[in-house]
Amino acid sequence: MQLFRFANPDFLYLLLLPPVLIILWVLNNIRRKRAFKRLGDQGLVKKLVPELSGIRPGVKFFLGLIALTSVIIIMARPQFGSRLEEVQKQGVEVIIALDVSNSMLARDIQPDRLTRAKQALTRLIDNLDNDKIGLIVFAGDAYTQIPITTDYISAKMFLSAISPAMVAKQGTAIGSAIDLGMRSFSPGEGKSKAMIIITDGENHEDNPVSKAKEASEAGIVIHTIGIGSPQGVPVPIESGGNTDYLKDRSGNSVITKLNEDILREIAITARGSYVRASTSNIGLDEIYGEIRKMKTQEMESTMYTEYNDQFQIFAAIALFLLFAEFFIMERKNRKLTNIKLFKFRI
Repeated sequence: MQLFRFANPDFLYLLLLPPVLIILWVLNNIRRKRAFKRLGDQGLVKKLVPELSGIRPGVKFFLGLIALTSVIIIMARPQFGSRLEEVQKQGVEVIIALDVSNSMLARDIQPDRLTRAKQALTRLIDNLDNDKIGLIVFAGDAYTQIPITTDYISAKMFLSAISPAMVAKQGTAIGSAIDLGMRSFSPGEGKSKAMIIITDGENHEDNPVSKAKEASEAGIVIHTIGIGSPQGVPVPIESGGNTDYLKDRSGNSVITKLNEDILREIAITARGSYVRASTSNIGLDEIYGEIRKMKTQEMESTMYTEYNDQFQIFAAIALFLLFAEFFIMERKNRKLTNIKLFKFRI
């Protein structure tokens, strides 16, 4: 199957230039004809200027125009691919559940918990090859940020835009994140499915352990990463260029602490691992090493292969037309006009 594409399609916008040149050429011809008529009797003028040709300038112009079009196509690099290939790739499905509650702005992990987690996730995505990845954000409720996909570029783009402001309801509902994660995997039995939950573990909304048990029964492995310090730190709030701290209804600073117990229990219940993050190591590499040991599944993907440049024919056309345009004179040659190759006397 032959597949065609342009390697540099942006250059095709230059194809708007030939129609503009044609319009300018037509307008210029109209102007010249009017000026020619003002010289006097047309028959007399033609006798005075016998070398003047009305066809040759047009021929030269259109030869140059076609040559220009060919050069534009060459710049766009037309290519043919030799075949369309169905490739079976081996991989697993991984859903990241990232806590985006206000407590993730705490700075016991530098520069802050959320920013450090996003940096580690970006690096993880850069190292993915065949695996599918999805992203869920949660605070008081859970939302799908990226459906399960192999589009790593889009995943990184959406990841960079994540902030606590995108979630209206604050809190930490780990159970809701697990429930949404279970519903976000591709349907079908026998698939390798894993979740990675990155949070400080301060669950205020539901019972995540019971949801972890449901996930385990559905064949989903859950790994947890605890991010923060057990001692606790205040939650900074940026306002007008100044830093204040989140306060409760009594006016006291809210202290956010890492709850490792709940995260360990979730991981044990769902046959996963728990890792405590630090500024230097979030723990994603260790957990993803465990995920890579899971039984991989076949994932179909379509790819184009063996594209070859096919500009040679356009280069030959452009070269030939430029040579022809160079040798065609705009005026008739008197000496060549008098040569009669076929002259018979009767």
